Amino acid sequence: MTSMSAPATTLARITGDEHTTRRIAGLIAESWDPDDVATVAFETPDGSWVAEAYFATAPDEAALRELIAAAAGSEAGAQLEIGHVAARDWVAASLEGLAPVAAGRFLLHGAHHRDRIPANVIAIEIEAALAFGTGHHGTTRGCLLALDALLRRRRPRRILDLGTGTGVLAIAAARAARRPVLASDIDPMAVAVARANAAANRAGAALRLVCAAGLSAGVLRSTSPFDLVFANILAGPLVAMSAPLARRVARGGTLILSGLLHHQAAAVIAAYRRQDLVLRRRIRLDEWSTLVFERPAAPKPGA
Repeated sequence: MTSMSAPATTLARITGDEHTTRRIAGLIAESWDPDDVATVAFETPDGSWVAEAYFATAPDEAALRELIAAAAGSEAGAQLEIGHVAARDWVAASLEGLAPVAAGRFLLHGAHHRDRIPANVIAIEIEAALAFGTGHHGTTRGCLLALDALLRRRRPRRILDLGTGTGVLAIAAARAARRPVLASDIDPMAVAVARANAAANRAGAALRLVCAAGLSAGVLRSTSPFDLVFANILAGPLVAMSAPLARRVARGGTLILSGLLHHQAAAVIAAYRRQDLVLRRRIRLDEWSTLVFERPAAPKPGA
């Protein structure tokens, strides 16, 4: 989720069940420029679910209703409420009602839930006012679930988070694996946000943050291959960088990819299989797929 400020904001809102509202929020996020929209799906105190989309520029209402109708039926398209809200810190306001998100041993939460964190979890707090991604999105949750499963088998030493955003994945890996993490993002604001979040979550000393496009930073090219690589970006860039990204995965290492819709997974899987990576797991959450690849270990001498 990207934080924006604007003199006025268009709000689109619809109530439904959890699956439908998450589906609607995901499709709107995928269909609009990420700099122009932020979406959220959340449970209200009465147990119903709401999807909200905040637009910096007023959307084409007919196109928006058609998208909702295609996702959830014509009745949902007709029920969509569209209005305007005054200038405010609306990202923080929209997140105030969000419940913490559990993903294996990890629990992502806002400051408003700080005093209600159960024991025996790795709690990661993301400040709502700085939110580029809070864990409520299926891509982040999928990556955290994949990380949790990996850590039950082994503890990677060299870790890279490519396109770190808020730094959630890098923070989770650093705290759970107790290893240093190299994290990068093309957006200098995201790097600043990730640095602040790392410090707030007692992981500042473990994260090395760089601002770079893709794998262009010298430190990414000069560092030894990584035992674990996250790339939670988009399907197009993932396919385009499949060869250089695969080369950054060490023998026996794991590559966790996300940011792709279910129908985009086949192209991404094919691209990385061509780089001799093996698909070990596919996690489906809402409309999103997370793919877990492994580079086979080197054969033993004489084998």
